[in-house]
Amino acid sequence: MIRTSFALAAAGLFVSAVQPVAGQAPIFRSAFHDYRVVTVADGLEHPWSIAFLPGGDMLMTERPGRLRVVRDGRLLPESVPGVPQVFARGQGGLLDVVPHPDFSSNHLIYFSFSKPYADSGATTAVARGRLENDRLTDVQEIFVAMSRGAGHYGSRLAFDRNGFLFITVGDRQVPPRGNLAAHPAQDLSNHHGTINRIHDDGRVPADNPFVNRAGAQPEIFSYGHRNPQGLAVHPETGDVWANEHGPQGGDELNLIRPGLNYGWPGVGFGVNYRTGAAIHEGTLKEGMEPPVRVWVPSIATSGMLIYTGDRFPDWKGNLFVGGMAGEQLARLTMDGQRVKIEETLVHGTGRIRDVRQGPDGYIYLAIDDEDGAPTPVVRLEPVDGR
Repeated sequence: MIRTSFALAAAGLFVSAVQPVAGQAPIFRSAFHDYRVVTVADGLEHPWSIAFLPGGDMLMTERPGRLRVVRDGRLLPESVPGVPQVFARGQGGLLDVVPHPDFSSNHLIYFSFSKPYADSGATTAVARGRLENDRLTDVQEIFVAMSRGAGHYGSRLAFDRNGFLFITVGDRQVPPRGNLAAHPAQDLSNHHGTINRIHDDGRVPADNPFVNRAGAQPEIFSYGHRNPQGLAVHPETGDVWANEHGPQGGDELNLIRPGLNYGWPGVGFGVNYRTGAAIHEGTLKEGMEPPVRVWVPSIATSGMLIYTGDRFPDWKGNLFVGGMAGEQLARLTMDGQRVKIEETLVHGTGRIRDVRQGPDGYIYLAIDDEDGAPTPVVRLEPVDGR
């Protein structure tokens, strides 16, 4: 059964699944478009990211450290060689992957991963390499975060219209105790809880907001984040959007602006996992940017896209957010930079780790099993009628 958000329920709009014809996936009813959920590739171990290449190939990362290729509808049996060693423990491993905007000419792909320290632990790193003949060569690290902790690597990547690469880094699960203003996510001398911006070769842009501040990490574009695992750049406006996990409630959708402080852990809408006690000083505070949308209870937000395709014409411009704990896909109808209404799609399909639009206009989802059981990549396909 597909579940609507409270906004749609209040409006009297309900969605449901229709029994399938033999051999076909069921039809799901939703606002504007009916659709099926169709498996594209199966048998993946902790798939984390999906990327599409100009020639039609689909890349997928598996968190244990494998880069996979789907070609002509078939998952190639061997992973791509050349991926560097990753710290594949807990939340760590091989994470996001995106092609360079000029991949057709330079064959460069970018990927984020948890990089082991020489002594112990790991940090968020980004590398690029040349993908040719199903091999990765000329691999070079272009960003290594100054951060350390148990998890919360962030690690989403996105290019903007000017060719800058944005990189999210989580707060690394450093507990918010005592003086919240002294938490690493509020300290510009490290990369904890930040969104960063660099050139495609790792150089720091001269107009980054903290590039001339003594002691600050020059890559930082915004800070005060918890664990941003969804990132998308609006293709028309250039707006940068990110979603991030809240603790036991309080997931956020944020419009990212240069130099702004997004508040973690000083302000927020979640509570302590174990005790239910308050963590924050409040939900709003001067000098800290409020979220555009908050999810309470948490849906464990992850991958995100802004839909521009023709397969679902009445969903153009909508923002889609994957939910892991909620096992759902949130469709947000936007009114400029404001969320107008929300609908829940594909509820109960599984933990949605990534959401991408394919060159065919379909919406692709990476499903991740918490215990590591084999899972698929699926896509939403419209059926006749709206």
